[in-house]
Amino acid sequence: MDKTIRSKPLIGISSCLLGNKVRHDGGHKRDLYITNTLGAYVEWVPVCPEFEVGMGIPRETVRLVGSPANPRMIAERSGRDWTRQMQDFARMRIKRLKEMGISGYILKKNSPSCGMEGVQVYSPSGRPNRQGRGLFARSLITKLPLLPVEEEGRLVAPHLRENFMERVFAYHRWQSIVAGHKSLGRLREFHSQEKLLILAHSEAHMRRLGLIVAQGKAKPLGAVIEEYGSLYMAALAHRTTARQHTKVLEHMLGYISKALTPDERQELLGVVRDYHRGLVPLVVPLTLIRHYAGKYDAADLWGQSYLQPHLKELMLRHHV
Repeated sequence: MDKTIRSKPLIGISSCLLGNKVRHDGGHKRDLYITNTLGAYVEWVPVCPEFEVGMGIPRETVRLVGSPANPRMIAERSGRDWTRQMQDFARMRIKRLKEMGISGYILKKNSPSCGMEGVQVYSPSGRPNRQGRGLFARSLITKLPLLPVEEEGRLVAPHLRENFMERVFAYHRWQSIVAGHKSLGRLREFHSQEKLLILAHSEAHMRRLGLIVAQGKAKPLGAVIEEYGSLYMAALAHRTTARQHTKVLEHMLGYISKALTPDERQELLGVVRDYHRGLVPLVVPLTLIRHYAGKYDAADLWGQSYLQPHLKELMLRHHV
């Protein structure tokens, strides 16, 4: 029986970013973009590891001490060691998050529990360096390696914000394949609709994924699906470039080129060149391609996730 897949992606998030007063001083770090914009199109699962592990509100601050590769979480005044309790909590909480079917996670930067990168770790002499990762964040990324994870501080950069949400919605689509009736035919259909999106990130990954599908009968179906999913999410983690997007746009032009009039073809080529030169955002050539795909009934294009990898209301491609 197929598992139920939510219509909106379910995203785990550091609770303070939603405005919940769970910080060590009883405050919050409400992020207006997260709450006012993203919040309309996703469902949140708020998590505050330090509060939920039992530290209380308000509470003594903690910091990471020792090696960045294997730090301990120590209370600053009392010296209490919270490492084991936080690790045990993370293991149980992440298991529940996986069972809930989350499609992404947004972490609080610089936090000794939730920071994804650049977290201060103090040496025995008390000297800090920024090579650490929060204990909860470390467990999350280790145990759910395919899950799109980002910090709220990095989401201010348009290309990182667009890539994160693209991966969230892509993972949400992939979860429907994993949760539903599995077959090589469904995997082929999925790859067919995703191939231009993959191409925008990595041509090498697209070829390898194509081979996995083409040679799918040679391995057990479960192994094929697992291998495809890992490589698919790895491909989307590669940062796109204007050059790669231009290559995909030109490829899409090939789908409809014969149907276009000479003037329409020149118009579209001109807009693609303008995008490549940085004169217009990606949404401009894509809008024109969608227009001509509809005008000339290019069915092969309409099924491509690349045309709308996330909700248009988010307007993420207006800024890349």
